[in-house]
Amino acid sequence: MLTIERVYSSPNGRRFRILVDRLWPRSIRKDEAKVDLWLKDIAPSDGLRNWFGHDPDKWDDFRKKHFQEPDRKKELVDQITDKTKEVDVVLLYGAKDEAHNNAMALKEHLETKQRM
Repeated sequence: MLTIERVYSSPNGRRFRILVDRLWPRSIRKDEAKVDLWLKDIAPSDGLRNWFGHDPDKWDDFRKKHFQEPDRKKELVDQITDKTKEVDVVLLYGAKDEAHNNAMALKEHLETKQRM
């Protein structure tokens, strides 16, 4: 199973927590975050992240562009997909917007890949 949560949420149960942000989230220490794996290279490029700026009006374009970027990061996508076969996985993000963030876009991308 694959879910997403803000990195600031308390760990719930025995799930593997993967931070998918390029930058470490503000105001949380690494020991407090309970992150099992930080895959910063699967996050959107700096250019795409800065262009998007968490603007909901750019969400559809951001998703399309972000979907293209992970295709170049096949090993990291496979790493997440393989882990979901072993244990429940949580993709963690730091953004305040729960509906428009890179973890949501990545989750959609991974679920689309799994259906193929």
